Amino acid sequence: MSRILVTGAAGFIGMHTSSRLLDRGDTVVGLDNLNDYYLPKLKHDRLAQLSGRSGFQFEKLSLEDRDGMAKLFESNRFDSVIHLAAQAGVRYSLTNPHAYVDANLVGFMNVLEACRHQNVGHLTYASSSSVYGANRKTPFSVEDRVDHPVSLYAATKKANELMAHTYSHLFGLPTTGLRFFTVYGPWGRPDMAMWIFTKAILAGQPIDVFNHGKMRRDFTFVDDIVEGVIRTNDTIPMARPMAADADDSQTAAPYRVYNIGNNQPVELMHLIEILEAALGRTAVKNMLPMQLGDVPATFADIEALQRDVGFRPSTPIEEGVRKFVDWYRRYHAL
Repeated sequence: MSRILVTGAAGFIGMHTSSRLLDRGDTVVGLDNLNDYYLPKLKHDRLAQLSGRSGFQFEKLSLEDRDGMAKLFESNRFDSVIHLAAQAGVRYSLTNPHAYVDANLVGFMNVLEACRHQNVGHLTYASSSSVYGANRKTPFSVEDRVDHPVSLYAATKKANELMAHTYSHLFGLPTTGLRFFTVYGPWGRPDMAMWIFTKAILAGQPIDVFNHGKMRRDFTFVDDIVEGVIRTNDTIPMARPMAADADDSQTAAPYRVYNIGNNQPVELMHLIEILEAALGRTAVKNMLPMQLGDVPATFADIEALQRDVGFRPSTPIEEGVRKFVDWYRRYHAL
């Protein structure tokens, strides 16, 4: 059994991750600031799934609170940290950039410093497929250069990877970044396409279909994501000697980055068809051009994840969408 800090515990992936850790007997300290980026009620309802469970403790705290973070780490001896809290969303970063600097840069620095000074055994943190930005080669590989982000959100996630490497290199802090690819499923976020489309279709309202439906996304079911997160957190990266012919994508530090996606991109129009079938309704579609900050396709190369932690996501999109729709109807009593 381990004592693990999960930041963003009232968030979508954070709640599912915390629940799975508790299922196997770990002690979980869940941190969240319960902000109003989207419906606080949803965050409280997620938290209610964890509260009262044996081994769970909740701390309401913002990542930017340097003193509060330091005290939290000093009063707990965390074996590892799963850092999922962040200011999310590509489109929101166009109008509220400072929120991303505060949570994703200042907040991440506070996590790194606390892990360093309290000798945390492993920091696993959420990166994003958005770091691939304007890259055109698919599938996206962790060996690819990611120097052209197309949103501030993506830039902060790439910065997190650079900051983590610095702490792994200088202080020997084992860190692993996970580039998530379009996560969906029960208890998902209301600002994401699956929720937005489902809500509109059930209400008979039109849905905005960007890039005229030709977007392709590597939709990844949340249960697969959680399995990958926990397996990765259990696999502590070690420092390693560098071969004379090693390329610039490699490092001797105890530092790793993995893609975690379904490895099966789905065109947006096909996703809508699957949703229509699950809902028994036809969507009214408002076809629009590409939106600023978006990319036309995401596609994860997950060979490294499979090699190092022995896992590859496998939930078919049809099954995942059905589970999301079933949950959405129950949650909203529809």
